[in-house]
Amino acid sequence: MKKDKLKPMLFLTLKNYSKEQFAKDVVAGIIVAVIALPLSIALALASGVGPEEGIYTAIIAGFLISLFGGSRVQIAGPTAAFATIVAGIVAENGMDGLMMATIFAGILLILMGIFRLGSLIRFIPYTITTGFTAGIAVTIVIGQLKDFLGLTFPKGTRTIETMEKLKAVCTNINTINTSAVIVGVVCVAILILWPLVPKIGEIVPGSLIAVIVGIAMVSGLGFKVNTIGDLYTISNKLPSFHMPSLNFEEIDSIASNGFTIAVLAAIESLLSCVVADSMINSHHRSNTELVAQGIGNIGSAFFGGIPATGAIARTAANIKNGGRTPIAGMVHAIVLVLVLVVLMPYAALIPMPTIAAILFLVAYNMCGWKTFVHLSKTAPKSDITVLIVTFALTVCFDLVMAIGVGMVLACVLLMKRMADEASIEGWEYYDQETDPDDIEMKIVPQHVRVYEISGPMFFGAADAITEITLKEYTKALVIRMRAVPALDATAMHSMEDLYARCKKNGVQMILSHVNEQPMRTMEKAGFVEKIGRDNFCEHIDEALKRAAEINNNN
Repeated sequence: MKKDKLKPMLFLTLKNYSKEQFAKDVVAGIIVAVIALPLSIALALASGVGPEEGIYTAIIAGFLISLFGGSRVQIAGPTAAFATIVAGIVAENGMDGLMMATIFAGILLILMGIFRLGSLIRFIPYTITTGFTAGIAVTIVIGQLKDFLGLTFPKGTRTIETMEKLKAVCTNINTINTSAVIVGVVCVAILILWPLVPKIGEIVPGSLIAVIVGIAMVSGLGFKVNTIGDLYTISNKLPSFHMPSLNFEEIDSIASNGFTIAVLAAIESLLSCVVADSMINSHHRSNTELVAQGIGNIGSAFFGGIPATGAIARTAANIKNGGRTPIAGMVHAIVLVLVLVVLMPYAALIPMPTIAAILFLVAYNMCGWKTFVHLSKTAPKSDITVLIVTFALTVCFDLVMAIGVGMVLACVLLMKRMADEASIEGWEYYDQETDPDDIEMKIVPQHVRVYEISGPMFFGAADAITEITLKEYTKALVIRMRAVPALDATAMHSMEDLYARCKKNGVQMILSHVNEQPMRTMEKAGFVEKIGRDNFCEHIDEALKRAAEINNNN
């Protein structure tokens, strides 16, 4: 494997840069800025800070991460994943405590990149990322119930932890504001239905329309609902440098919070990069991206922002609108500067139920409930246990405990699974010239590619599946699995991604000699039906024959 260089992707993309691509990047950057505006405000409020802090984050971190990043198309800014964590830090340690934790996280991220730790992301099981992502989505929903329902909490009510917020909602449900619910429901309906509007629904974000309609209902129709201006002081000042005060008595909490932010930023940003790679058929530089994330978070902290990371939805919007270089992300940040100065005072008119509605949809889009349900039904019991435990701990406690316990549990269950699959057999001698299983003795047609996987395929090794390549003339892909004793949910997910890639390119996947445990996992996941039982062969000779038949039929 080639060493991941720390050179920013910007310099690579500028080598053959054209006026046509610059025009596309500018358009994409403007559209992403329009999308980022309401989201940045909503996520800042969910994080327990003022609306301008969200814009500051998108401007400073967004620009720096695009400038120094390891992805061609990554768009960075405040994300839902941080909302609950940041709100807790602000409530306990104030803004200075958050700034110090974010700076500490930035330093950790830079060190992670320098010491080439970007590849370690693959050692976090898919069940853990799915579990804590779904858990974060639930905590966001619970945190927004107060504003969506227009509830009033007695002074002094503690609402730092998610369970405390839920308890407060249940206790004070009798204070519900009907007007707030109406505004919230209308905004949710707009967010769901607006993307279905032909043409314009794809260009203008539904969140912006929801904001306009929400303001019209409250200001024009006289609905008695709290707005941002009722709860926060709005400022359109440009971000300015601020040096936080360091309290040595809080070093332990700063280090702990900083570590949490760093780990989550690394996971979220690199997952976003992987998704972006699949959309543009490119490869990001993971270590460069970690360094950029560190620089971006330090810059955001010094200029009044909150933690930032790669935003999958905004990155996808960038790609969809023609952005193919970091210039688009930098343009997005510059446009937000103009928006901050000109339009920020009008943010005071945005109703809080509208903000809650936007965050409800953000939570729904990030929760991955279909994946969660699919894993719960099809994954091995050990993986389901890790998934449920991680989810429950994220909701009931915090992300640090969820990831820590989830990783320990995953490792323990993996060792058990490996022990269950281990066996001792006597050696049997084969002459290479007469060994019927020797792949070197087989004739492989040009339209067929053959890969042999050896060893247990679990979350630490599943990344190898992504290295399987297809040629333009490939019609059949044969995967030999006689030496694979076990397959877990993460590897199964990678196999499904490989199948999707094959289907997209018109390539038939054929599996040879699948052992008992992997076969059970594939059957439970519905993978056997997807490929077709005819494409599961007991021997490599049968697999090659099947591949030849496919070419002849075409």
